[in-house]
Amino acid sequence: MKSSMPGRGKSERYICQAISRACDVIDAFHAPAEQLRLKEIAERTGLSPSTAFRIVLTLEHRGLLARVSEKLYQLNIRPPKHRRYLIGYAGQSQEFAFSRAVAESVKEAASKADIDLLMLDNQYSAKAAVRNAETFARERVELVIEFQTDEHVAPIVSSKLIEADIPIIAVEIPHSGATFYGANNYAAGLLGGHLLGRWAKQHWQDAVDGVLLLELSKAGALPRARLTGTLAGIRDIIPSVEDSRVFWLDGKGQFGPSLEAVRKHLRHSRSRRILIGAINDPSALGALRAVEEAGRAEGCAVMGQNGSLEARAELRKPATRLIGSVAYFPELYGDALIPLSIDILQRKAVPPAVFVKHQMLTRDNVDRLYPNDALLSPGELEILLLKSR
Repeated sequence: MKSSMPGRGKSERYICQAISRACDVIDAFHAPAEQLRLKEIAERTGLSPSTAFRIVLTLEHRGLLARVSEKLYQLNIRPPKHRRYLIGYAGQSQEFAFSRAVAESVKEAASKADIDLLMLDNQYSAKAAVRNAETFARERVELVIEFQTDEHVAPIVSSKLIEADIPIIAVEIPHSGATFYGANNYAAGLLGGHLLGRWAKQHWQDAVDGVLLLELSKAGALPRARLTGTLAGIRDIIPSVEDSRVFWLDGKGQFGPSLEAVRKHLRHSRSRRILIGAINDPSALGALRAVEEAGRAEGCAVMGQNGSLEARAELRKPATRLIGSVAYFPELYGDALIPLSIDILQRKAVPPAVFVKHQMLTRDNVDRLYPNDALLSPGELEILLLKSR
């Protein structure tokens, strides 16, 4: 990835590309204390791993980089001070543990990078999202990280920001003209569907007579691919699942509406063995509570998405029928979003979409991947879980 350099014109042929690439490596560190792996340096600069390795080794030899561990490097010089940026962040809502974790990670990463952050809350509301976009334009922020869920209002939000000449990073839901950051939805769904299918094969010998898919219809086609992937994953393992046994319910991505939607479905359903896939963890837990309430928990298995706090707490219960949640690691979003923002503001080339890395969370690995959850007191955990409902 080449740096934007003023005044190149006719003198461009005199520029030493080796030094320019070394400068790109130094610029890859967005804060003096930031520590990067060689792979991350290569990704941020667009250099091949072998070229990045040679440059890093040379800079380390000359004392400009320091190796702080076997795999981590840090600047050993004070780079030229960039002017302080003002970035806007519009969070999805404080209602969900997932979106709270994203907001906190963005706030922390911005502080480390010495960036001013104007944080607003979209409140899971189309009107609030439009109002916040207008505020960002009025306050003349230099870039907006937009996390809002309604695909119908996305063009309006984008239009207001683009008209104000403000670049956008859209989190989870695509916005026209924006760089996308978020889930690889179909792949995440496939991962969850495969586990559901394997679980049913092991415990029910393929005898599945119902599949419930809890969607968030207003979010549009891309997030829905999560559930398309879930169904495809189930059918990879159990091809006999028929369309007539698959039911799509709009749980609105929330605990309460998902609880009500599954309650209503179960009143008329005679299915004895049901696999449930949900668009996110609050929706998965709402469905699970409905099944438990109906006394049919033994005949279901539930898959969540996001790996958020409420799902991790549920996975630790010995008898739960939540068998997994595909983790998105929202607490790491800021570490990617802020460097991506800086690259855009410095007019570096960035990909149109950056996907998070997913991993399956189960009761077998949740304590290993999230050991710090144990530091929460029962009272603190209960308050956090109540906020997510």
